[in-house]
Amino acid sequence: MSQEQKEEGSARAEARRSVPRTIGKVAAWLLAVVAVAIAATVAFALTFDWNRARPWIDDKVTQAIGRPFAINGDLKIGWQRPQGETGWRSWVPWPRFTAQNITLGNPDWAKSPHFATLDEIGFEVEVLPLIAHTIVIPSIDLVNPSIDVERLVDGRDNWTFKVASSGGPSTWTLQLRNLAFAKGGVAVSDAQSQVEMQIGIDTLGGAIPLGDVLKQQEESSRAASAQMVGKRGASQLAAQASVASAASAASAASAASGAPAAAPPALTYALGWTAKGSYKGAAIQGSGKLGSVLALQGSDRPFPLQADVRIGDTHLALVGTLTDPAHLAALDLRLWLAGASLSHLYAITGITLPQTPPYATDGRLVGRLKPGANVFTYENFTGRVGGSDINGSLTFTGREPRPLLQGELVSNVLQFSDLAPIIGADNSASKAKRGDTTKQPANRALPVEPFETGRWKAIDADVKFTGKRIVKDQDLPITDLDTHVVMNDGVLSLDPLNFGVAGGTLSSSIHLDGSAAPLKGRFSTSARHLKLKQLFPTQKTMQSALGEVNGDAALSATGNSPAALAASANGEVKAVVTQGTISRFLMEAAGLNVANVVYEKMFGTEDVKINCAAADFVATNGVLDSRVFALDTEDAVINIDGHVDLRDESMDLGIHPHTKGFRVFSLRSPLYVKGTFKDPHVGVSASALALRAGAMVGLGLINPFAALIPLIAPSNNEPLPCSELLGQMKTAPNAPPPGKTQAPKPPLAISGAAATHGGAASGARKAQAASGRNALSPAEASEYKGS
Repeated sequence: MSQEQKEEGSARAEARRSVPRTIGKVAAWLLAVVAVAIAATVAFALTFDWNRARPWIDDKVTQAIGRPFAINGDLKIGWQRPQGETGWRSWVPWPRFTAQNITLGNPDWAKSPHFATLDEIGFEVEVLPLIAHTIVIPSIDLVNPSIDVERLVDGRDNWTFKVASSGGPSTWTLQLRNLAFAKGGVAVSDAQSQVEMQIGIDTLGGAIPLGDVLKQQEESSRAASAQMVGKRGASQLAAQASVASAASAASAASAASGAPAAAPPALTYALGWTAKGSYKGAAIQGSGKLGSVLALQGSDRPFPLQADVRIGDTHLALVGTLTDPAHLAALDLRLWLAGASLSHLYAITGITLPQTPPYATDGRLVGRLKPGANVFTYENFTGRVGGSDINGSLTFTGREPRPLLQGELVSNVLQFSDLAPIIGADNSASKAKRGDTTKQPANRALPVEPFETGRWKAIDADVKFTGKRIVKDQDLPITDLDTHVVMNDGVLSLDPLNFGVAGGTLSSSIHLDGSAAPLKGRFSTSARHLKLKQLFPTQKTMQSALGEVNGDAALSATGNSPAALAASANGEVKAVVTQGTISRFLMEAAGLNVANVVYEKMFGTEDVKINCAAADFVATNGVLDSRVFALDTEDAVINIDGHVDLRDESMDLGIHPHTKGFRVFSLRSPLYVKGTFKDPHVGVSASALALRAGAMVGLGLINPFAALIPLIAPSNNEPLPCSELLGQMKTAPNAPPPGKTQAPKPPLAISGAAATHGGAASGARKAQAASGRNALSPAEASEYKGS
């Protein structure tokens, strides 16, 4: 190898050895430059007066959000060694930014000049993630934040910002791991929802488990329930809730049998809040707890909520979770409600409910939240309404044009008096307690409290209710009820509305059209197999009575209260009593047969057979006129005529007894029923008695024994034509359309004693004479019962 080649190879080898040295020198220089840059940056950051940058920062933020923004205090940047990092990462310092006295302005129409204020904000930024375009903030510390939320009636609000467009998606992402503050406040002024409120928020000083909060709320809610339904009612409610909870737990255990149960995540509360203000004129005061603010970011972890709030006379409390808080996906809450009347929930929830006595409930509220289709179910709840229990489930579905309320409710023990507020028939003390100012006139029995038809279009409803056992006064023969309540576009229907009455049934169909004024009502009622004995449970003279009452009614009316509807009623009311017996003493007393009354009182035990009884009334503009109102027995026929005026609740009825046997010492004079529903008067016709007394005195002057002649009642053996009467009564009653007058109808063409005082056509007596029948046959009685 030549010398020249050797030198060339040596040069190449030297060049290869110098490359690493060159790279090392370059790297060293780069590191030095970086170190110098970092040192210079740190030195600059530490020595530079960042307050000089405030005008520039204020201007950029103001332009970005479209609102005045200002840092009015010191702006500082410091460096500190990161906490919790290990290895070489612990030597990379993090910058800490601090700004004091920050204000964010409001639109010029707002009442408050500032949307938000902060005494101080401080946060650190991890340096290394910035290389990957990620801003990681371990924690933001806020000192005394305050926010003013405001909305006008026209819909303008101050929480919507006009953020300037960036022209494209950002390549940076933000990660916030914690948010801490000592105290904060939120002022709410919402003219649309009529809310004025001050809310204070603070840390709890430590995590509180959800289970502990649930126990505390149970005790607090029981005390609130006792204020509404009494200690006994609250205790009964707690017992009901315990039974329902045990049943629910057993059902859940049965459904999950064979599968290992996963332990739920431990949920804790970190923040507490208080609120005070007003909602639609009603005072609001409440408090509660929340999970940590950063927990709101988790979509797969429930966010804990707790609230105990009073709105006017309504108490609302809840403990539970909100799933995916950022998107309001679902709710799962234990919910307690208590108040003076369920109708007061309308102002809070927009749900139309009836007037009731004070109530308290306890149940689970489950919500599935979707835009335009929110569904809330108050499932398996228990409650007390007045002295009655109530149980069941209700589902509220948000939809257009009106939301829908569905469900089934059951009361095992229903106090009849608790139904009175629904139609405004409760007493003045009850009305005052539920906040009703309508005064019932002292001389009126029918309720004058108006229906709140303005609320009927706010919601549709489809709810079934069953009262298994009704507790009532001894003289009321009602035992149970069930009904199906449907409300659709302002039309309320109770179809059917069934009562168990006197061993039979009273079935009604009620339709109230509140979509226009005045309200239009249609009513139909069918009474079947009502036992005479049970209809008058406290009347000793009726305890041996047999037989059944069957009847039908059809009415229509207009008016915005029960009293107004009755005052405009048109239609027909019919009823018959099929074969049975009645106390002989009662019949003798009705005829005022003095000697027989005394005898029956002392020795009588026999009952009198009822051949038939019938009542047929025609209602015309609130006046009930009797076409037939009569009773036929073996001993007597009693005919009743006159009218009942529902407009002023007055009565003017005449009772005309006709004996079927020889009676001595009979005053056999017409009786009358007059006065009002609240103050009825029953007595003997004074003019008829005066005539008899005058005749007795006159004859007594001639012959003392002749004075007895006016008190001797000869037999009147003309019975009612029962078969003929039944045939005419079997025609179904009808009513004209609401607001129309019932067409005039002639009296029923019957013969016999009923026609004598009832105004019926006398020519029908020939038909009765030809028939030769008066009592109903078993087949005829059965036919009417089954119709």
